[in-house]
Amino acid sequence: MVKDETFFAWLDGELDAEEAARVEAEVAGDPKLRELAAQHRSMQARMKSAFDTILDAPVPESISTIARKPEPQVIDFAARRALARPAWPSLPQWAAMAATLAVGIVVGTMVPQRSSAPVEVSGGKLYAAAALARSLDTQLASAQSNEADRIGMTFRDQAGSICRSFTEARSSGLACRSGDRWQVRGLFAAPEGQAGAYRMAAGMDPNLAALIDSTISGEPFDAAGEKAARDKGWR
Repeated sequence: MVKDETFFAWLDGELDAEEAARVEAEVAGDPKLRELAAQHRSMQARMKSAFDTILDAPVPESISTIARKPEPQVIDFAARRALARPAWPSLPQWAAMAATLAVGIVVGTMVPQRSSAPVEVSGGKLYAAAALARSLDTQLASAQSNEADRIGMTFRDQAGSICRSFTEARSSGLACRSGDRWQVRGLFAAPEGQAGAYRMAAGMDPNLAALIDSTISGEPFDAAGEKAARDKGWR
């Protein structure tokens, strides 16, 4: 039977002509695969119809300003928390929330069976999966690592849950402990030309910084606190 990775690559038009023809023939002879392909294409059509009007609309100048590549910066979270906060989130924070929802829906519905996907949808919520989940479970921000996923900061949110920021090949985000899993609170695609090590050196995504600032309670964990939290299963 065709592998999941090959099947979805065929649906997305990523295979060469010879391999695509082979998979198409196998799908044609398998009722379950035919049904799965039809469901996937129907889902793509519904999503395209739902988002076409948004994608075709002009981008407001206020949002365009937020999306422009930021200059490298150092975020002083203690100083920012000392300032009075408005009763409702500021525009960058609303932008972060909207981006989180949109990316979560797209990622979760388009790759439900790819075991290598960094996130997955369960019960209508977005969770870390595969290598990203393992990194959040085991990797210490205070320790150097050659892994593709890097952990940036560990802290408790205002409800007492442990949260960790991360950077992976194509995105960065924030995940907080929920039971035995990491629920993704925000996921932001890397700006064009800022993938991998270059983005890590350039500094934190300003949308992620705003999300952390609205979530964090107290100070980030130091190396000893982070290790102790890991040893206790992030409780």
